[in-house]
Amino acid sequence: MDCIFCKIIKGEIPTEFLYKDSDVVAFRDIHPIAPVHVLVIPVEHIPSVADLQDKDTKLVGKLIMIAKKIAEDLNIAQDGYKLLFRVKKHGGQEIDHIHLHLIGGAQLSEDIR
Repeated sequence: MDCIFCKIIKGEIPTEFLYKDSDVVAFRDIHPIAPVHVLVIPVEHIPSVADLQDKDTKLVGKLIMIAKKIAEDLNIAQDGYKLLFRVKKHGGQEIDHIHLHLIGGAQLSEDIR
């Protein structure tokens, strides 16, 4: 498999993790659209939200809770932030590995709302 996120998880592409456990990792987006732009992704390769199954319910909740914790740690929780899943090509998903965007740190402009 030639998934860039799987390579990051395996350590084949170096990155600084803001969070890492056996199920989930989080790191800064290399093309941020806001002062804070973090990707929260499952270790398990799941191509998109459209591929989620009932067994993944707890994992998706964990992604959201980890994003919430990172927002608190990065001091953007009080003013607010955006959580975004892009789903498949027409939804703007660029990498076929489910990932949650945590976006904040400034008033979001119209083009990223």
